[in-house]
Amino acid sequence: MAAINPVTASSSPSKQAATAQTYRGPFAIMTVLFFMWGFMTVFNDILIPRFKEAFTLDYFQAMLVQFAFFGAYGIGSLIYYIISMISGDPINRIGYKNGVVIGLLISAAGSALFWPAATLLSYPLFLAGLFIVGLGFAMLQIAANPYVTILGPERTASSRLNLAQAFNSVGTTIGPLIGGYLIFQYFAKTGAHGADSVKMPYLAFCIVFVILAAVFYGIHLPHVGEGRIERGFGALKQPHVQLGVLAIFMYVGGEVSIGSTLISFLGQPGVAGLSTVEASKYVSLFWGGMLIGRFMGAVELSEMKKLNKQLFMIGIPVLGFGLLLVSRSWDSDNQRFDFAGGWGIVKNYLPLLVLCYGLFQFGRALAGRTLLIFGATIVALLAVSMMEGGKLAMWCIVGVGLFTSIGWPNIFSLALDGMGVYKSQVSSLLVMAVLGGAILPPLQGKIADLLIRGGNEHGLQISYIVPLIAYAYVAFYGWMGHRIGKKNSPETGL
Repeated sequence: MAAINPVTASSSPSKQAATAQTYRGPFAIMTVLFFMWGFMTVFNDILIPRFKEAFTLDYFQAMLVQFAFFGAYGIGSLIYYIISMISGDPINRIGYKNGVVIGLLISAAGSALFWPAATLLSYPLFLAGLFIVGLGFAMLQIAANPYVTILGPERTASSRLNLAQAFNSVGTTIGPLIGGYLIFQYFAKTGAHGADSVKMPYLAFCIVFVILAAVFYGIHLPHVGEGRIERGFGALKQPHVQLGVLAIFMYVGGEVSIGSTLISFLGQPGVAGLSTVEASKYVSLFWGGMLIGRFMGAVELSEMKKLNKQLFMIGIPVLGFGLLLVSRSWDSDNQRFDFAGGWGIVKNYLPLLVLCYGLFQFGRALAGRTLLIFGATIVALLAVSMMEGGKLAMWCIVGVGLFTSIGWPNIFSLALDGMGVYKSQVSSLLVMAVLGGAILPPLQGKIADLLIRGGNEHGLQISYIVPLIAYAYVAFYGWMGHRIGKKNSPETGL
């Protein structure tokens, strides 16, 4: 089958317009995948406190949830990269659609394993199920991310990835609300072991993945590629790719470390003292900030007209804040809206939204510059959360979600920039770096455990030094790391 070249910056306006029209449908279809793995990935943040309680685990043992899930990304992507070196890129052989179908079926198998794990009350079997789900998601990520970047001009790849990741954030925003309710309340039967509450949600995931696999198998997705199958170490020879792999490692590790400990952090007496159910709502707010930030990033990094861009850049956070106010104003006990009470909860989020808008303006629609500014802001927020307590620490941690929003798509697109025939190979390396989500959270958990056992009641707060260092490196990559060795990158296209 003849490959269709992606539109480059040198293409004519008429050709660009035709391509944008042709690929709008496939892009919309791919956003379904981004939503699904966002929705399911964030369930890990709910599983950690559930398993910690059900199996009487310490922080390190509970963080093995993330080790199993994100470790699978590393192993699966490593296998993919080795195959691509020996025999050429598998995606260019089997096509993006088949790659997606295979990933969905593997994820379905891992989700199905939760039923016997809950029946046997086996924590290792749960971890095995998460590992298999992670293998499936690794395949999905390897196929979907480069596919989105080449569904149009390379110069707007960051905008498309931000938009696709925004739908990922829709899933991560809804996930904690639904997961917290299902696992901690609806399926939490009195007198039953806590692990039983995860059986039905993951059975539902299994069914959904099988249905999606059938749908993707039956639809038509155009084969958009570079037209050649390359072997060898070509992708890994580029310095900006090497540094980008480490940036993804740090970014994912930092983000997952914060999300995994957020419920426990907000439950600290010196911070907010929230229950697990109440804290899960703020986990949703953390991921909701990523939703707002990614939609803003998609607009800011696009080629939209200046006036329209500014209208959207103001309208998105306003709409997001309005939805946040409405959701926090609903009084479920009295079945009515209490907007005064809702305002009391969310008013502290408004300055963060204003700051986010200002920083996007300062970023001047440049992916690297914006990554630097947002990474440095996260470092400052984490530093305050470590040194302070109470509401200030709580909102600084929750606010990190807003500023970490553009991390993945901006790093990914900067690392893929100019890589031409090596795009899928670079993608496998970047997805391999998701291993950071397996390494940094247990490291943070071990630091917290050691400090707490040593008598330091602020051990969990101090352990946030791990994501702080991670985001400091992300800021460096946005500053100059993505430019190192770029002049030696292979040309885009055939």
